[in-house]
Amino acid sequence: MGTLTYATNMSLDGYIEDATGDFALYPHDDEVFAASTALIGEASTLLYGRRLYEAMAVWETDPSLGAQPGLFADFAAAWQDADKVVWSTTLADPMTRHTRIERTFDPAAVRALKEATAGSLTVGGADLAAQAFAAGLVDECRLFVWPSVLGGGKRALPLATRTDLDLLGERRFGNGTVELRYRVLV
Repeated sequence: MGTLTYATNMSLDGYIEDATGDFALYPHDDEVFAASTALIGEASTLLYGRRLYEAMAVWETDPSLGAQPGLFADFAAAWQDADKVVWSTTLADPMTRHTRIERTFDPAAVRALKEATAGSLTVGGADLAAQAFAAGLVDECRLFVWPSVLGGGKRALPLATRTDLDLLGERRFGNGTVELRYRVLV
């Protein structure tokens, strides 16, 4: 059975985007980017909400990103190789290969996907992750906490669902970002 991991970047005060909806908040850092690439590379399937999927699709739709040497090419290859499931009521067709669109979040279907997967799956997007948390589907959290305070915006973690966690590890990066890895307690 696969493991579903919620992975996200967030500010120290717990936001993934600011009050204007901008989530391209963090400066590029090679060390953090390599860790994100490794996380994506471990996943066989990426679960996304529409907005995050549209932002991430450039890793396939913009060939110049994958054509760059080193880290960018590695991330583009890992992202393109993974299967993707996108929940959207408005997106007509996928923009990328290995992608299917789902209209409504069905916890039973996600559970079946986890059971059919030998490796790991990641869920991205706070709204989709909140639904997965509420359904008891999330097994692990990988939070990249950046050294910034946004003061408001979209919360990284759901407020309406209590989730107890067990710290599995932490990693500090040279730029002050900390990756926290938690197991969800059931």
